[in-house]
Amino acid sequence: MKTYGIIGFPLTHSFSQKFFTQKFQEEGINDCRYEVYPIGSAAEIKNLIKADPTLEGLNVTIPYKQSVLTYLDDSGKLPPGLSACNCIRIKEGRTIGYNTDVIGFERSLLPLLKEYHTGALVLGNGGAAEAVKFVLKKLQLNYKIVSRKIHDDADLTYGDLAESVIGQNKLIINTTPLGTFPNINECPDIPYRFLTSEHLLYDLVYNPEKTLFLQKGEAFGAMIKNGYEMLELQAEENWRIWNED
Repeated sequence: MKTYGIIGFPLTHSFSQKFFTQKFQEEGINDCRYEVYPIGSAAEIKNLIKADPTLEGLNVTIPYKQSVLTYLDDSGKLPPGLSACNCIRIKEGRTIGYNTDVIGFERSLLPLLKEYHTGALVLGNGGAAEAVKFVLKKLQLNYKIVSRKIHDDADLTYGDLAESVIGQNKLIINTTPLGTFPNINECPDIPYRFLTSEHLLYDLVYNPEKTLFLQKGEAFGAMIKNGYEMLELQAEENWRIWNED
């Protein structure tokens, strides 16, 4: 039996476990299972692997996408300049890090982009934002990081989002967990009233299907996209990586 799983905390619900369990059933893959590992710190990954020699791959989610880098045996598969890992292959006891969020985000975003999507606001700057920033750089889209407080990694605070800023940045991406079930009444504090039909709001959150962030954007005519397709795409890429020679 081959074992795969996800590490993070908390893990009250897991897209990945549901996705892979269903995949195994539908495709008749009977020698694999997918488990959930709500570990207290990224350092616990070493003990986790020692405890289960059948473990061959892990997904990494909040809050360990950055801190897990310290515990990888090989980070050479990560795109240069990207300091986040969401996929680990375990081969002969060694951990090899990848980032498949990049593929999932880029492939799900590209069909939605219009010629006027030249500037972007990235809400939040945690591990989930790393893949987003990497893709925006690759696509040569100008972006600004929005945080609650100004610091070295942030360009703007939410209080800085004047009408002109919203008008210049017609792609707005939520990388924070705000609005995730069960906290469905939360959303990033942006001035939604300045949104137009040319704006695209992309939420990495997928549960609920339409977060309050997306609901408010839609109410002002903006295009909206949640993170479900991104998760599906990165999950399939994880599976490919775990099974390559």
